Amino acid sequence: MLSQEINIPHYDLDDIFWENDADVYGVKASEELRDQKLIEIVNQDSWIVEGVYRSWVEPSFSTADKIIVLMPSLSVQEARIWKRYEERVSGVAVSQKRETFEGVRNLIEWNKKYNSEKLPHFIENCEYKEKIITVTDNLEILELLRN
Repeated sequence: MLSQEINIPHYDLDDIFWENDADVYGVKASEELRDQKLIEIVNQDSWIVEGVYRSWVEPSFSTADKIIVLMPSLSVQEARIWKRYEERVSGVAVSQKRETFEGVRNLIEWNKKYNSEKLPHFIENCEYKEKIITVTDNLEILELLRN
């Protein structure tokens, strides 16, 4: 939505972190290829990247004008995870990955820990703290643009 609103290309970090040609869900791309793709993105004049990664995305943090942390409620996040799973399994959403019920349950647990421990730690200790803006939904992001 933000990409369309301000006409800046959007990149999902999952698309460069995971091996998209793998037959199964959860195969990581090589670090070399992943890092190369990220550098290609941030060397553009303008870009938006989206994802929950921290350790390898420093080039995006250092060159970004703003780091927007989207923090919807945990219940909203979990509902979206289940909805995506159901859409993929039913064929409503096209995906080459074969997600499993167990994989989604693991993702839900990982997401809880991410929200309770990793994300707060990142916000508190980020070297680029002055760039961070925390919002709870997409509409808040659009409001930031209008002000």
